[in-house]
Amino acid sequence: MADRDEPRQPTHRAYSVIKREGQDDFWLNLGLAFPHKDGKGFNIILQAFPLDGKIVLREPSEDDEKEPGDQGGDNRTRRSGSR
Repeated sequence: MADRDEPRQPTHRAYSVIKREGQDDFWLNLGLAFPHKDGKGFNIILQAFPLDGKIVLREPSEDDEKEPGDQGGDNRTRRSGSR
C-alpha cells in the first residue's frame, strides 16, 4: 500500500492567485501537496481547479494553520503582493 509511505502532513499548500484591480491579489486555497518518499516529486490533492490553469505551491505559514472558522468559515486566504 503506497499510502503508508507518504508523510502524514503536507509540506505545501496549492493556491490559485486571483488578480483584482485596485486590491490585493486573492489567494484561493485549492488543496495540499505531499512529497514523495524519494524527495523527487509531489502528490497534489486538489479540492478545486484554477480557471487559468496555474497552481502556486507554497510552504504553509503560521496564518495558514488557523482553523477555517478563523478566516470567516471558508478556505480562502488573502495575501498581499506577489510571491
